[in-house]
Amino acid sequence: MTATGGIVLCGGQSRRMGRPKAWLPFRGEIMLPRVVRLLGEVVAPVVVVAAPDQAVPPLPEGVAVVRDPEKGRGPLQGLAAGLDALRGRCEAAYLSSCDVPLLRPAFVRRLTDLLGDFSICVPHADGFHHPLAAVYRVEILETVQRLLAENRLRPVFLFESLPTRVVEAEELRDVDPALRSLRHLNTPEDYETALRDAE
Repeated sequence: MTATGGIVLCGGQSRRMGRPKAWLPFRGEIMLPRVVRLLGEVVAPVVVVAAPDQAVPPLPEGVAVVRDPEKGRGPLQGLAAGLDALRGRCEAAYLSSCDVPLLRPAFVRRLTDLLGDFSICVPHADGFHHPLAAVYRVEILETVQRLLAENRLRPVFLFESLPTRVVEAEELRDVDPALRSLRHLNTPEDYETALRDAE
């Protein structure tokens, strides 16, 4: 069993939502601490990656907040900051965004179980890879940093560079039938729908 931590990215601009997603209330919790709690049920330690000057909601003791070195370089930069913070503390990390309040711990556990000897384990559903719901070995940090230096910021470049286990939707439906763990809340409409679905 691979010792796995967690990385939660919350440095996005939240433009379509119109307000910071990390601070949205969700069923008696705040969005970012909720996702950290759900992830923390299956992995440890968990680190949060925030934008350089971003205000972050109060988090549980032991959850470190690290900062992107610069704004606007996307999830690969957040992944690099998170992997760097976890070096020496675990072998792999589940990467999540902060806007997945319907995340299922069993979904995270399934992906960590499927990592095997691969460098990355990423779900593929609805015709897309889901890099913000994937498991990455800490040892790939140098490859991530090289892609950043080359300005190759799309996660697919990482999947092409390293041994990657692509997990099809049907391998996940027994632990998350509607694949709610992959639902990001990008708009106010997404948020309202998720609140209804969580009831």
